[in-house]
Amino acid sequence: MSDILTLEGIDKSYNLGKPSQVQVLNGASLRLGRGEVVALVAPSGAGKSTLLHIAGLLDSADGGQVVLDGLDMTRLNDATRTAARRQDVGFIYQFHHLLPEFSALENIVLPQLANGISHRDAEARAQKLLERVGVADRASHRPAALSGGEQQRVAFCRALANGPKLLLADEPTGNLDPDTSDQVFAALMEVVRETGLSALIATHNLALAARMDRTVRLENKRVV
Repeated sequence: MSDILTLEGIDKSYNLGKPSQVQVLNGASLRLGRGEVVALVAPSGAGKSTLLHIAGLLDSADGGQVVLDGLDMTRLNDATRTAARRQDVGFIYQFHHLLPEFSALENIVLPQLANGISHRDAEARAQKLLERVGVADRASHRPAALSGGEQQRVAFCRALANGPKLLLADEPTGNLDPDTSDQVFAALMEVVRETGLSALIATHNLALAARMDRTVRLENKRVV
């Protein structure tokens, strides 16, 4: 079967005001197989967040090719790319970015409603996801009433709400203490394995990286 994600020769630069320009990626290439969980390791500022944003169609490359589930996203219009991102890609960040005025359950329901799912079905799926990661009893609580680990588990559920094919995570446990980080990562991996998701997870934590299928590194603006 084809890879779920192929990045081929990705270039990306940012203008910081004329004539200053910073090149972040230069010919970066990566393949992610279906059902594969890959750790992306790089120091801060190396461009891993940029690579994830391009892979997840949140940003566009200056050059190169992004193929998601067999479709060349660089050849598609913005509306089609947005639809693919909403349906096929889930994102997890270092900080949970939950909407503070909504409950845990509502934070997982909202992206489903935006994807055309009925409110009843969205609530049922949200509840099941919360049960999977062990925080179903916190469904009615707003983020401020949740611990850091609970907030991140809810963020995981939100990323999985629309049943994506690809999960992209940027330091998903980087804001947690070591014990909580280990517990949250274990919950994430359990759900990923159960659902057969493909995942690209950026992390500084080499112990966590060792628990994934393989590790790639971002060095000198390329993936090695």
